[in-house]
Amino acid sequence: MPRFAANLSMMYTEHAFLDRFAAAAADGFTAVEYLFPYAFDAVELAQRLADHGLQQVLFNAPPGDWDAGERGMACLPGREAEFRRGFVEQALPYARALGCPRVHVMAGLAPAGASRDLLRAVYLANLDWAARQAAPHGIDVLIEPINTRDIPGFFLNRQDAAHAVVQEVGAPNLKVQMDLYHCQIVEGDVAMKIREYLPSGRVGHIQIAGVPERHEPDQGELHYPYLLALLDELGYAGHVGCEYRPRAGTSAGLGWLHSLA
Repeated sequence: MPRFAANLSMMYTEHAFLDRFAAAAADGFTAVEYLFPYAFDAVELAQRLADHGLQQVLFNAPPGDWDAGERGMACLPGREAEFRRGFVEQALPYARALGCPRVHVMAGLAPAGASRDLLRAVYLANLDWAARQAAPHGIDVLIEPINTRDIPGFFLNRQDAAHAVVQEVGAPNLKVQMDLYHCQIVEGDVAMKIREYLPSGRVGHIQIAGVPERHEPDQGELHYPYLLALLDELGYAGHVGCEYRPRAGTSAGLGWLHSLA
């Protein structure tokens, strides 16, 4: 079975954030991911990782004004300087301090009436720039197709569109974050999408959740034992992020994980 990373933004929310590292380790996780580290000192976060034998495998670059509803800036004309400043002054220093090998760059919400061609041109230019900044540090930049039910208006929604962007930019450290929950909602045929894209080498991280409620992966319409076995069959060596909302306590809902041991 693949190696799993607990998503501390969604899991263990019964604990204060800094206490979630210990809780995840106690349940047997050896890796974590979450949305953003910036509210906490990087030294403190690094100490929590070290204290509990955890690896940081993913977090997001600054998304703009999250509390006001922004969901990334990478495709937004006129926000290039803000995007780039946040990437080099916040995302990269945190990634280096935490030993995190990948940073997710959210595309953003497409402004009403904006030209898709213009948004895509800005997106590609920002991603090319970010990948070049990250490369000397051995850090991958990830982009993620997200369904428009959870985030209406999000610019990037499909696997084929994400892979087209990665190929066009052509940076070896620009890759796709393949969330099987989002993929199922938008496209379905998840197993065939895995078979199509994983061998390309352009999938940098995988995430899972039950569909449609985004609870534990043993709930809902996707049969994860088959999909996880498929990842093994195809030689996936990365982590699988558990980005789901537990129904009734994180530890109590980990029967799906224990059944794979």
